Amino acid sequence: MGADTNRVILTGENPFIRLSSGADAPATTNASFWRILFCPAGPGHVLYLRSELTEDRWRIYSDNIGMARWLQATVQGMLNAETADAAIPVTDAEFERSGDARTSWIERVAAWGEDIALTWHDIGDPIMIHTQPNEDPGRQYGLCTVLVPALGARLVRNGVQAVGQAQARERDGRPFSTCALAFSESWTEVR
Repeated sequence: MGADTNRVILTGENPFIRLSSGADAPATTNASFWRILFCPAGPGHVLYLRSELTEDRWRIYSDNIGMARWLQATVQGMLNAETADAAIPVTDAEFERSGDARTSWIERVAAWGEDIALTWHDIGDPIMIHTQPNEDPGRQYGLCTVLVPALGARLVRNGVQAVGQAQARERDGRPFSTCALAFSESWTEVR
């Protein structure tokens, strides 16, 4: 077994929630949460959120604005081009987690006048994903992660729950979801 020859640019977690009203309906809530252990801009947390609870505009919450901007310019911006806009303000926030990834997981975000809770439940079997940089068109970065599908998820902002539900999907012939915990996540680029 050999080492991956690419340069590791970040490692951490990237749980996400995409809620919609039906299997083929557009997402009404799109939340990308990051807990970064290592990247060139340092460790920290960031939540990229667009929902009817944010007037359908992107909001960014972070405890490390440099890291949040670095992610926008790299991996997060590649995953969702709308989030690459550096004009989106970053709100200072504090982060806390609780739960057990086998049953339910909660990430809390507290900012001035705002309380956000992201919850994943009805947890499925983990899937290991490993891709190389440029393996898929438009994806210049490689990825190694453990994705844990959540067949149930919710997002609550200031006591109001976002509409929509997690939608069941299939990935490589296995049950999956539009909401998942992404642990042990490392992204690479060509050295």
